[in-house]
Amino acid sequence: MTAIQTKFGRRAFIKNTSLASGGLLLGFNLLASCKDKTVEEVMRMPKEWFEVNSYLKIGDNGLVTIYTPNPEFGQNIRTSMPMLVAEELDVDWKNVLVAQAPYHAEKYGFQFTGGSQGIRRRWESLRTAGASARQMLLQAAAQSWQVAVEEITTESGVLYHKATQKSAAYGELASLAATLPVPEEVILKEVKDFKLIGKSHKNVDAKDIVTGKPMFGLDYHKDGMLIAMVEHPPAFGMTLDSVDGNEAKSMPGIVDVVTIKSYKEGFEKGGFDTNAFPELVAIVGRSTWEVMQAKKRLKIEWKPIAAYSETINGFRGKETKNIPAGLESTASHQAQMKELANRPGKIVRKDGHPEAAFKKAAKVLERSYSAPFLAHNTMEPLNAFAHVQGDKVQIAAPVQIPSLIVPAISSSLGIPAENIEMEMPRMGGGFGRKAYAHYVLEAALISQKVEAPVKLVYTREDDMTNGIYRPTYQATYRAAFDENDNLTALHVKAGGVPESPLFANRFPAGALENYLAEEWSIDSNITIGAFRAPRSNFMAGAEQAFLDEIAETMGQDPIQFRLDLLQRAKENPVGEENDYDAARYAGVLELVREKSDWTKDQTAHRGVSAYFCHNSYAAHILDLTMEKGKPVVQKVCCAIDCGIVVNPDAAKNMAEGAITDGIGNAFFGELTFKEGVPQKNNFHQYQMIRSSQAPKEIDVHFVQNEIAPTGMGEPPFPPIFGAVANALYKATGQRFYEQPFVKEKQVVG
Repeated sequence: MTAIQTKFGRRAFIKNTSLASGGLLLGFNLLASCKDKTVEEVMRMPKEWFEVNSYLKIGDNGLVTIYTPNPEFGQNIRTSMPMLVAEELDVDWKNVLVAQAPYHAEKYGFQFTGGSQGIRRRWESLRTAGASARQMLLQAAAQSWQVAVEEITTESGVLYHKATQKSAAYGELASLAATLPVPEEVILKEVKDFKLIGKSHKNVDAKDIVTGKPMFGLDYHKDGMLIAMVEHPPAFGMTLDSVDGNEAKSMPGIVDVVTIKSYKEGFEKGGFDTNAFPELVAIVGRSTWEVMQAKKRLKIEWKPIAAYSETINGFRGKETKNIPAGLESTASHQAQMKELANRPGKIVRKDGHPEAAFKKAAKVLERSYSAPFLAHNTMEPLNAFAHVQGDKVQIAAPVQIPSLIVPAISSSLGIPAENIEMEMPRMGGGFGRKAYAHYVLEAALISQKVEAPVKLVYTREDDMTNGIYRPTYQATYRAAFDENDNLTALHVKAGGVPESPLFANRFPAGALENYLAEEWSIDSNITIGAFRAPRSNFMAGAEQAFLDEIAETMGQDPIQFRLDLLQRAKENPVGEENDYDAARYAGVLELVREKSDWTKDQTAHRGVSAYFCHNSYAAHILDLTMEKGKPVVQKVCCAIDCGIVVNPDAAKNMAEGAITDGIGNAFFGELTFKEGVPQKNNFHQYQMIRSSQAPKEIDVHFVQNEIAPTGMGEPPFPPIFGAVANALYKATGQRFYEQPFVKEKQVVG
């Protein structure tokens, strides 16, 4: 058993005995609970229980309600997070009810779903909350039965005292427990004692999802609300000049046409306040159809933007971004990228003497890889409900990081941050796009202007052409070999529009005596943002495809070649900044080699790839055949080391989704531009993977260990690009350097 200081103190842990049921309600600020400090002020009750942070309540009937603090968009954290609490509380899972907590930064801490950090960051604090509640129930039983607390045990929501044969359900002692102090220290279970964690549990929302219950942002409804849509410039590099909305306003059901400006002069943007089009025209009416029809009658003039610079205060501190004027095109981007790829870049890491090694090399292998902009294309387009009343605003929106849009809402609307209430309905996909919540701000501004509750809805075309894309990237790799085809040096130079994708300290850095990493970037007015495993989603594919070519040049098995490099990185690492664990990295390669029967003859063509990101490790072996000239993925065998797997079925589902999504983007994903205009605006042009194109089989395996959970939602995504490229080479005899790998749109029968 491990003793752990609760460190909740009075600000972080709130007891509420005001429930009509007389039950015990525990709330805990997860951000505060993770801080190494003691809080001494007297605990006080919230006036209403729903104002408590992430918490659990125990009713007198034995039911336990556990609130999920983070927003949900498919990872199944609304099941996995409550499992952590229930595990330490020692309650029967069938007696647990799960509810979504609203946004409240003070009480819930950083409510962020993304970066594969949800379970990892809540692992200790959620378990501690469950353990603290259990300890208070034990103390209540000891006081009631006049026995030593150490003599009492619990099982499935019931307290037992063996000597006197007394027992009581949690609900019977919840009221008494509520009067006791929160323990300063609790004992957390050893991994071997887990009953819920590590066992698969069905998605608590599954029935509601498949039966079409209103759960998503688009489902949100409030009596009297209006529907709003926006019109943004047709091209990046343009802004609003003038609007004539008279004809649109005269159409049936239309209430108003207004213009909005998202940010006040002097507002300092945060890292997720990205917005290419801060000045918009909004049309508001009674129904979606009426607004869509009237939107076509708007008469708007647009004008070019002037170049400007802005300071962004993001997670890495303040940075200055240069936004150029002009209408950009993919052709000009490619020409610029080619030019910069041939120039010296900014040196980010240098080990040994790579220049000398290349001069001395008997052979040099050089390859360049590229990938286009990608749109997120979440199945649920952007939407948000807002109702501004005086100096208060009520919001309901599918958003990944609610706290980061609050400063902009407060500034632009002139409303105190504490007067912003926000519900977080389930998101119909996120992948990073819904971390950039400009659409929430827009809904609030529109509501304030028309003085009515408003639901803003983006059409698919609005969503796909609004920006915040995965950047377009390019990377050039060079490898030096001696006369015996031994690898003597590696050089990578990577860049993109408008950022570099390079991770200079990731494998194979640390495994080579001579290593050089350079980067470059090109300013752009096309906005970009986090896209499932940012930057890794390109670098993994390029790196892993190049490693396969190196292995082939050396006449080595591609898996063994990687394992040999990792052995060097483990036993005699070069440099001190390597950000991966070579043993864990090797572990997924060994596991996937075993589970895929790598050494046996196969009828399909096989590609391997492995990668580290978001604190976890994933390796894939992809089996591919060519049918009528088209690639068909028969099977993917996947091995993942993400530490302790809380809910195996949910983790497996995430891996399957990441693999399928990655294959679709590798084959088809592409967004190009001409004179600032995105050349695709809906799914008739932008091809997404279809069910018939998904792998016929996905076999997922997890490395078994007792390491605290690391990332899961993103790590399986990046390496699939390299596995696809390497399998395509085996199938066609030709290397694939430019994504998408399938250039012609495939018709699905």
